[in-house]
Amino acid sequence: MIEQRDVIKVGIAELKAVKAPKCIRTSGLGSCVGLIIFDKYSEVAGLAHIMLPDSTIVKGGDINRSKYADTAVSDLVKSIITIGGKQRSLRAKMAGGAQMFHFHSQNEMMRIGPRNVDAIKKQLKVLSIPLISEDVGGNNGRTIEFDPVTCDLVIRTVNEGVRKI
Repeated sequence: MIEQRDVIKVGIAELKAVKAPKCIRTSGLGSCVGLIIFDKYSEVAGLAHIMLPDSTIVKGGDINRSKYADTAVSDLVKSIITIGGKQRSLRAKMAGGAQMFHFHSQNEMMRIGPRNVDAIKKQLKVLSIPLISEDVGGNNGRTIEFDPVTCDLVIRTVNEGVRKI
């Protein structure tokens, strides 16, 4: 992964934003998606570890907005702008969205990884944020780390090694 020492960790169903020289990392991406939104000119970035596509499945009470694609993407953008990012300069990268288990049923609800990817792409389109690269799908877990200076997303995939996008 990235050699710098100051790495901010993002847990499952969390989101955080950082300014360089800090980097940002999350692990445990199976069907979850790690979404990076960044402004390379301001050297700021945010990461959301998104678990599910749609918060409307929750009945009543407070929700963890970072857990759902339909709420986390806009919250992540707000966090990035708060620390100096410019809306017009934002770009996105993402990884994860694997189909970790094989189901004999064709039930759409069980396709959590692909549904997460689709929901995030929909939100990015609504917010006019270009998705410039992705490493999604498959059936392996991933750990990702992003450096706002180089804008490299380093992906460590179980059984497939390390690559940058």
